[in-house]
Amino acid sequence: MALPKLAASPAYYSLVTANSFVLGQTAWHYRPARFRSTHPQKRPLTSTPAQKDPQLDNYNARQDQPPPLPPLPRESRQRTTSKTNSTSSTDTRPTSTSDDSSNITLPPGWEDNPDYKITNFSQLPHRNFGYNQHIKINDDFKESLRQILWQFRAPIRYAFAYGSGVFSQKTGSSSTSSTDLSPHPNPPKAVQDWQASGAKIIDFIFGVTHTQHWHSLNLTQHPTHYSGLRYLPYASAAISHIQDDFGAGIYYNPYITVNGTMIKYGVVNLDTLATDLSDWNTLYLAGRLQKPVKILRDDARIRLANQVNLISALRTALLMLPERFSERTLYERIAGLSYLGDPRMTSYFGMGASEDPRKIRNIVGAQLPGFRQLYVPLIENLPNVCFDDRRMPRGVGWDKEDAVRHTGSSGTSSGSEVLGGVEGLELRQDMDPVKRGNMVRRLPKTFRRKLYFAYKKEFGIPGSAFDEVLEASEDESGAGGSGSFKRREGGDFERRIAAQEDLVEMMAKCVRSTVAWPSATQSVKGIFTGGLGRSWKYYGEKRAKGKKGVGGEGGKDGGKDGKGE
Repeated sequence: MALPKLAASPAYYSLVTANSFVLGQTAWHYRPARFRSTHPQKRPLTSTPAQKDPQLDNYNARQDQPPPLPPLPRESRQRTTSKTNSTSSTDTRPTSTSDDSSNITLPPGWEDNPDYKITNFSQLPHRNFGYNQHIKINDDFKESLRQILWQFRAPIRYAFAYGSGVFSQKTGSSSTSSTDLSPHPNPPKAVQDWQASGAKIIDFIFGVTHTQHWHSLNLTQHPTHYSGLRYLPYASAAISHIQDDFGAGIYYNPYITVNGTMIKYGVVNLDTLATDLSDWNTLYLAGRLQKPVKILRDDARIRLANQVNLISALRTALLMLPERFSERTLYERIAGLSYLGDPRMTSYFGMGASEDPRKIRNIVGAQLPGFRQLYVPLIENLPNVCFDDRRMPRGVGWDKEDAVRHTGSSGTSSGSEVLGGVEGLELRQDMDPVKRGNMVRRLPKTFRRKLYFAYKKEFGIPGSAFDEVLEASEDESGAGGSGSFKRREGGDFERRIAAQEDLVEMMAKCVRSTVAWPSATQSVKGIFTGGLGRSWKYYGEKRAKGKKGVGGEGGKDGGKDGKGE
């Protein structure tokens, strides 16, 4: 028959193939609209260089270092000395400054509706959003810290190193003597060089997605890192329960040797970390990130929440300061927030405090350039505070350059070499009650409610009227549930609070009530998580440092190991 002969012909297959290709292309070109891509994250196809950034894509894959910054123009910063004369009554940057390169970290309105469910760095408000959080340290030392992370097979999504083992807490020659016994059995040369002024345990915090799964994997790989809790039936479930449901939501393993380096690491769920950064539920984790730390693995959601944390700490400190103050005074106020109410700063049963009372001043004195890198970009984006100092540099990004200039070793040079000297530069804030009321309104949600309740009693506001005040302060959703978001501006109640003479004492009281219980319960929890022997060793070392007047950040900031954190 003719059909079988035609089917066996090569010409037949060529004709069918060509016809199928033409029909397929036609069908694709005229496909219904509902099958066309409408993904919100898809960028338009253009010939501009901004279409795709290989450096940013590489960064999203590695998530362990900040994206490269574009070159910034060296332009005048005269606006910083005139912000307090602005007629704006809100605590946000006006949209007309969107072309200002200094606004690169805080686009207008970024706080009004932060999306804490983001999963990628491209979803942040700006490509370089939060670059101020990445403090510069020696590259070799940073690589040694990252190599420690690689020794854990359990997935670590976010990680940072902090404390006196990473950043000095004493200036110049007053640092711990290099002849002190090193806690490290066989550290890499980079660690030895960085800690030449005094070797100390290096503190880490690991952010993980699934707590029980993480501990299950880590118990299999590193069972000796854990106390006797590892012998319990279903140990990973018990440990995750202790971590998440007691204290501040963090589990510490102290006195652990990895790559010849003695470390202390805490494990926290990313949800717990993000909530504390944004709402200040305990200020336990937020307080550590209010000071310079070295971020080793980054996460988009945590970076966004931490930027909220940093600007909240700045506003809180401003509300507790007079019209004029120095940089050092500002940073000491910020650094001291998480120490208010900490039981280790108080003497109980005649045993004395386990922390050096000069700890806060030591931290800021040695790390002023790092604090400057964290907070100067935020200061320049607030309309009610500015630098008021003739020594103020006129170039964009001077804070970053100043911090990099002082990057050497953990033994920081004397404060006289820092721009502005030991006290830093002078600042001035606008004491207008409207602007200060806006700052009250923009405090973290949980902390703000405590402040409201404190003044409810002092003002004698009845319950029904106070309920209306609280309802008016809930600005997460727009009127009528339309999905819009209102700008957080203070009302009469917030302005009245901002004008009170006892505002400093009242805010300090609210901070203490936030910090005290989580810190105390975390210390008790440490006896079980770190073990009695390790906990007693930790307390003894802290007491010894306190008596010598050497502030070691291995405690509140340097890591509350199983006992202290």
